[in-house]
Formats: sequence, structure tokens, C-alpha cells
Amino acid sequence: MNFDTSNRTWRQLMGNGLLYRVPPFQRDYSWGEEEWDDLWHDVREVMRPEGEPAHYMGYLVLQSEDGKRFDIIDGQQRLTTLSILVLAALRRLNVLLDKGRDTENTRKRLESLRQGYIGYLDPVTLVSEPKLKLNRNNDHYFQTYLVPLRSPLPRRGFRRSEHDMRKAFEWFDRRFRDYLEEEDDPGLAVVRLIDGMSDKLLFTVITVTDELNAYRVFETLNARGVRLSATDLLKNYLFSLLHRQGEHEREIETLEERWNEIVGRLGEESFPDFLRVHWISRRTTVRLSDLFKTVRAQVQDRGDAFSLLQELEADIEAYLALTQPDGSDWPVEWKQHARTLRMFSVRQPFPLLLAARRSLGDAEFERLLRNVVIISFRYNVIGGLHGSEQERIYHAEAQRISRDEHSSIKEIMGSLRPVYPDDERFRLSFGEKSIGVAQTRNKRVVRYILFELERQASGNRLDFEDSRITLEHIYPLNPEEGWDRFGEGGLDAQTSRLGNMALLEAGPNRDAGNSGYEAKRALLANSGFRTTQDIARKYTEWTPETIEARQEAMARIAAAAWRIDFPR
Repeated sequence: MNFDTSNRTWRQLMGNGLLYRVPPFQRDYSWGEEEWDDLWHDVREVMRPEGEPAHYMGYLVLQSEDGKRFDIIDGQQRLTTLSILVLAALRRLNVLLDKGRDTENTRKRLESLRQGYIGYLDPVTLVSEPKLKLNRNNDHYFQTYLVPLRSPLPRRGFRRSEHDMRKAFEWFDRRFRDYLEEEDDPGLAVVRLIDGMSDKLLFTVITVTDELNAYRVFETLNARGVRLSATDLLKNYLFSLLHRQGEHEREIETLEERWNEIVGRLGEESFPDFLRVHWISRRTTVRLSDLFKTVRAQVQDRGDAFSLLQELEADIEAYLALTQPDGSDWPVEWKQHARTLRMFSVRQPFPLLLAARRSLGDAEFERLLRNVVIISFRYNVIGGLHGSEQERIYHAEAQRISRDEHSSIKEIMGSLRPVYPDDERFRLSFGEKSIGVAQTRNKRVVRYILFELERQASGNRLDFEDSRITLEHIYPLNPEEGWDRFGEGGLDAQTSRLGNMALLEAGPNRDAGNSGYEAKRALLANSGFRTTQDIARKYTEWTPETIEARQEAMARIAAAAWRIDFPR
């Protein structure tokens, strides 16, 4: 990977004739008062005589071919706000000039700070040669009004992000005004603050040579817990295809509105995941780390960019319905299947389901969605089998659907048979399964299993989210007297076995507590659940052997409850 990493102070970043540019289609300025206040607090703290020698400002990811001009891939909000802070300081020096305070020194200080941190400003034309250029939506306001310190700043007819920049300038101007009130030499105090903080604000700067290396840096930092967004990088590339080809401004604006709508509905961090699922469902399998390289290789002109956007718009509803089912307009049964997949934490089938939603009619899609839930339960939840082989089969079938090679549920299910554990294998896995319920997700999975087994036994379809129905651990989590048969270590080995758990109404569950089986048996017999009554009817004592026998019996019922009849 071709990149350089170094630690630099803000003074080092802004010196030596270095120039910075926010790429044209990078996101707009968006910081607000909370972020401004944090920055001001950090500056004030680091400037206290007894303060820390430096304040760490985090990562900057820059792109440069010559080491002099840099595109800001990540860090534009911080660098923009620091520039606005300096401009507010210059505004205070202008006020001193207007009042005739130490005119000669104040003018020298103003020009020194401007040249050092903002750039050259022609005194006649007020045209700037800035150290920092912002994106296509923000640079005009920044260079035309903020850099020349126009007063008053205009307020009408601007974008929200431009208003945010104006508000930031005014906010820092007020902070400086208050800061300088008790200073005998306010001009000198301004210079000391700006120059002092410039040596104490420290960045880790990662400089790359092209977009591909920048994307790899994003992936590396994300893997280490530093959340950066690769979404802007993808957007910049796609929109640059139009920009390079000299397309009309209105066309770019329209495309940007549509792009922002998609990203806004998903969220910045979720967009790469959606793009990967979408890409696999229509084209080829790709790892998230290779996504940008793959997109860049196959989307190379204006037509490709528009086609990709149109395809993303076509798939976003299905993707959101799978990932956020409660907010979708899918039918109730479809939503429930999507909720179940989400509860299972299973995402491997998503490309297949996107492809199928585009291709199949409603009835066949519902059948496929139900079958995918069953496969996921057998393969992932109970079998605990490795997801890579399953993923390969799902992806290959998604692409066959997209190529119109498979167009019926029979053909699709035929391809999915290898990831459907047969009854014998499923019964063996189910009979050995333990699921601890300390985690909320695991507790919901156990409730789901017991509710489905109850429906299979009694025909009653119950809501497994019903808080009036609880999980009863027959051999309790905190056993008292009467459980000698389990011996030492029985708690860990037996309480999480599926055969040890039953559905029970909330009141009787409280009554059962940690008492012995004889006391519990009457409560189980009087339960309104068929599967719970059967425990009291079939088992006169509760031992590890009893749990084993009951779980094997449950496994036989489960094989019928979660079964797919594959077409012959």
C-alpha cells in the first residue's frame, strides 16, 4: 500500500506553502455548537500554563501526488473549523484596528496570522489565494464572505451548511470577544493563542497517492475501531466521472439529490454494506475491502454512474425491509420473516433475496423468504456451521437469478439444497444444542424456538414477544435443595440445554422460583401450554438424563416444524 504516516502539528500542516482542498463532492460542512464548544475547550485547556504539552486531534487522511497540494479525504470538518476559528480571531484584530488600538502592531499581527493560516488576500480586490478550498457547495461562501471578513455576513438564500459556517464564525467571534475582555494587550493575546495552539494541536496524518489507497486506509482504520466513512470516497469517484466529462451543473445537482436520499435513508456507515449486497446480487461476489477497487474498475463513465444509481434506488426498499423490517411496507408475514433473520444475525442470504425480489412474484418470494428462515435456523442457529460455504452458494444463486438463468422457486430451491442440513443431521445438532440466555438476543432465540414447538404441538400461534409468557429453567439457574442428582458443575452443563427450558406464565414462574422438581411439577401441569404440560405428564423426576431425553424428543418435533419439502 502506497502511503505515508507521520505526526504533525497544525503549524506544520499549514506551513511551507502547503495547500488543501476538500474534493468537490465531499459532504458539506456540518459541525454544530457541541463540536465548536469541544474544540474551544480543548484549545483553552492546552493553552493554560499548567496544561498538557499537546492535544491529540486524531487522524487526517490526505491524498497527494506532489507533496504540496492535498485533497482532504477525512478531516475536513476539523480543518475547516480551525480555519473559521482563526478568521474569528482576525475579526477581533479588525475591531481593534477600527478602534485605533495599537494600529501598526495590530495590522502586522493580522497580516502575519492571515498569511500563516488562511492565505494571501489581495487588499484591493479582496480576492484570496487560500490555503484551504472547500467543496463545491461551501467554497464560494467561505472565500467570498468569511475569508475577507465581510461585515455584516449575509443570511438569506444560502444552504444550511453555509449557515452553519456563518454560525461557527459568529460563535467563535463571541468566544474571542469574551476571552479578550480582561486583556491589557488584546492584539498580543490573539497572536499568542493562535500561534500557541498551532504548536500544541497534534494530528496523525496519513497521506496516500490515489483513491484506491485511501479506501484501503479507511478499511484498515475501521478494522481497528476508528470509524471513518468510505461513503464519501465512493461518492467523490462516481461524481468525478460527470465532473471530468463537463456535464451540466443541473445534472450533477440532480444526481447528488438522489445520492443523498439513498445515503440519508441508510446512514453513512451502512451504505458500503448495502452497496456490497447490491453489487453481489447483480454482478460478482466482492469482499468489502475490495469494493471500491471493483466499483472503480467497472464503473468508468457517466452512463455507468447513472446506471449504478438507478439500480441502487431499485434495491434500497428491499434492503431496508430486510435490515429495518418494522419501518417497511412489506406484508405482515414478510416482516416477521425479516425480523427472524435479523434476530438470527444472519445476513448471508441478503444478495439472494434482493435478486429474488426483483425477479419473483409475491407468492414465490414469500415462499423463498420463509425457506431462507428455515435454512438459516437449521444451518446457522442450530448447526453453527461455517458461513463461507453458505455465502458462496447464496451469492452464486443471486447472480444466476440476475442473469435470468433461474426464474422459478423450484430452480432456486434446487440450488440451495446443499445448505439445508437433512433431518438426521439437524436432529443430532438440535439434540446437543445449548443456548445461554444471559444475552438478550439468545433469550429471544430460545423463546422463538419454544413458541414454534408449542405451535407445532397445540396449533396455537403465539406472539413470542409477549412479556406475560416467560422462560422457565426447570433445573434453575440458582438451584437450592433438591437438585443433588446434578452434582457439581451441573449448572454450567445443564441449565442452558434447550431440553431444560419451558414456557410458563409469569405468575407461576415467580412461584416456581428455584424450588425442586416436585414443587415445580404441579405448576407445569397446570400451565396453559401443551409442551409444558407434557413435561409434568411424561417425567416424574428431573435429571440430566431426563433433560437429554426431552431434548431428543424436541429435536424430532423440530425437524417437522422447520422443514422444507424440496421439489423433485
